[in-house]
Amino acid sequence: MKRHLRRIGILGGSFNPAHQGHRHISLQALKRLRLDEVWWLVSPQNPLKPQAGMAPFEARIESAQKVADHPRIRVTDVEKGLGTTYTAETLARLVRRFPNHRFVWLMGADNLAQISRWNHWTRIFQTVPVAVFDRPTYSLGALSGRAARRFHRERIKESRAGRLADMRPPAWVFLHTPLNATSATALRARGMFRRPGG
Repeated sequence: MKRHLRRIGILGGSFNPAHQGHRHISLQALKRLRLDEVWWLVSPQNPLKPQAGMAPFEARIESAQKVADHPRIRVTDVEKGLGTTYTAETLARLVRRFPNHRFVWLMGADNLAQISRWNHWTRIFQTVPVAVFDRPTYSLGALSGRAARRFHRERIKESRAGRLADMRPPAWVFLHTPLNATSATALRARGMFRRPGG
């Protein structure tokens, strides 16, 4: 009997703080990509973000657990346990560690627009399939940016998104979704997530 390969979406980030936008993308991913779970990989420190204003790791994990609030969204500190810093190496290790899982990297259009600044960014596309979610004001620039151009032949139609997890990378899809404009930057600006004593 063939063993079921679990289909897992990976949403990585600082989660500084976690918010409904993260949850919205995760719920859309579960449905549209036909995933078994979405894992939120809370990063100990994003190398592209300053430490100033970054809440402690434990506070960000706790915030993420409160916001996730869904049996198929799992908040994890696996990146801290792996000792990895960059997404490309984290994904490579996850693929090796969990051979019975099919991973899909999840990100917003804002990240697609600037992913070419990430360490070994092409390896991300070559390691796992990628799902990109529409975000207000970012989508047009993202779809004409360096990463979208580099992998334009590997982009699949939105109607095939449910098969993405089973595709051999590189393969990616751009998903138009009901928009949720919540952002961590806006929440921090409103003082909704502060460092202790900050």
